[in-house]
Amino acid sequence: MATERKTKEQKLAELEEKQKQLKAQARKIKASISQEERKKRTKHLIEAGGTIYSILGRDFIEGDIERLAAFLKGQESRGNYFSNAMNDHNKQDD
Repeated sequence: MATERKTKEQKLAELEEKQKQLKAQARKIKASISQEERKKRTKHLIEAGGTIYSILGRDFIEGDIERLAAFLKGQESRGNYFSNAMNDHNKQDD
């Protein structure tokens, strides 16, 4: 029984096919990661909006988003109160 030896061209073709398959797998994994990140971000946006809604105690009206953004930016320009409160994990753990 003689074993067939692959030519260099055949070996190259097999490697190129494997490379093509690996690239496809990498694209699929990247897409999955991206989808998970989008879902996580969407969930956080919904939770943030729901929290604002519950604190406001009423439906949003025209201009509320702009007023909220201006308020938060004002807090930041006057001492970073918002970002300090959001980033201070130690006080919440006490």
